Amino acid sequence: MTATPSVLRNRWSFAIGTIGRDMVYGLVSMFLIVFITDAVHVSNWTLGLLMGLILAVRLLDAVGDFAIGALVDNTRTRWGPYKPWIAIGMLVSASATVLLFTDFGLREGAFVLAFTLLYIVWSFSFSANDIPYWSFVQALTTNQKERERISSLAKIFATIGLFSVVVGIMPVTAALGGGVRAWTLFAVGVVVVMILGQLVTLVGVDQRQLIVPERHVRPREVFDAVRKNDQLLWTAISMVLFQTGYVTTTTFGPYFFKYIYGDAAMYTPFGAILGVGMVLGFLLFPLARRRFSRKQLYTGSMAVIVAGYLIFFFAPMNMIVLSVCGLMLFIGDSFIVILMIGFITDCVDYGQWKLGVRSGAVTFAVQPFINKVGGALSTAIVGITLIFTGVNGASGPADVSPGGVWGVKLMMLQFPAVLIVISYLIYRRKFVIDERLHAQIVSELRDRGQLQEQG
Repeated sequence: MTATPSVLRNRWSFAIGTIGRDMVYGLVSMFLIVFITDAVHVSNWTLGLLMGLILAVRLLDAVGDFAIGALVDNTRTRWGPYKPWIAIGMLVSASATVLLFTDFGLREGAFVLAFTLLYIVWSFSFSANDIPYWSFVQALTTNQKERERISSLAKIFATIGLFSVVVGIMPVTAALGGGVRAWTLFAVGVVVVMILGQLVTLVGVDQRQLIVPERHVRPREVFDAVRKNDQLLWTAISMVLFQTGYVTTTTFGPYFFKYIYGDAAMYTPFGAILGVGMVLGFLLFPLARRRFSRKQLYTGSMAVIVAGYLIFFFAPMNMIVLSVCGLMLFIGDSFIVILMIGFITDCVDYGQWKLGVRSGAVTFAVQPFINKVGGALSTAIVGITLIFTGVNGASGPADVSPGGVWGVKLMMLQFPAVLIVISYLIYRRKFVIDERLHAQIVSELRDRGQLQEQG
């Protein structure tokens, strides 16, 4: 079926807005710890305390996301429920991002206090942008494959944004003179891209196509909308385990190349290779989806990822071999990312079918919940590993003992693989919304008069 101009406009306007968002998210989630350890040079005591506080803030924020989802679902404005929150979250999180990568000369207790307050502001404001942003996917269409097309295109742009940070951050900050000021300037540049991309989405997405539910979830129903949606709960548990493992691996990246591989400069070309691989995965997904079911793609992707982990762990320090392993991990992950968004969007329809209330933003609050809990746990895992393996106090590879090398590789590659296998087993046993059941759900909702789509 040929896409109409309105459908194409929504796909591209939505997708372009992700490029700067993921630049910001990647900068904070992957490199804030690098900024703290390698630019600000905090002590082990400060690093340990910060890791605990980040974990606490992310877990608190993850729970608070459901309240943000309820606020979004119950927002009534001339611009709809999503765009005002996207704009507010964009502006506040952009400001907080720059401040997080600024050194005000504070140390120890004062640094911890200031950092924690800024991190709280960033975390909650990014959620206020993230939840309504991805809620657009379920609101624009009920067609599974069109949702996947929107998500695939968006993730291509998001990957370009994320890996432009991964590839560019080390050489750009070095070219800017290194040190804290260079990181601050880099953060400013990333924030500018985020704002420009988000403006495209705010202006370009055509809200006339929004699904109009019979009624939205009420505040007192927020946690019931999640607790009683069994498919959403199992999706959240499974994907938290997956995300914890995957982000643990990616966060270790700069440390692996500096202290284990022995050449920090190779992190940049390695990141470029992975970025190309992930974009390739997003481009291949729609083609693969024509031939295989979601369950088949999910199983195949998980098998590729686990095989990549095992080979990476035992591989020699050869860039070609490591690159092949990295491509296995990242192409597999690109499929999992699209499938996860698909699972969550289907849970919106499932929740309305089962509970009688459509809670789009509340349901999509599970996605940042997954990312934040996974990110918080992975940051804590990496921080603790850096302290106990002696990497945080090392100036180079020679300062890391053989035991420290083994410990980093174990926590970077084997521990995540175990978490990912467990997440897959939960999905296979508990998630039941396949293509046939979803079509039945949408059909019954329309027959009940509970699902309408504006022209």
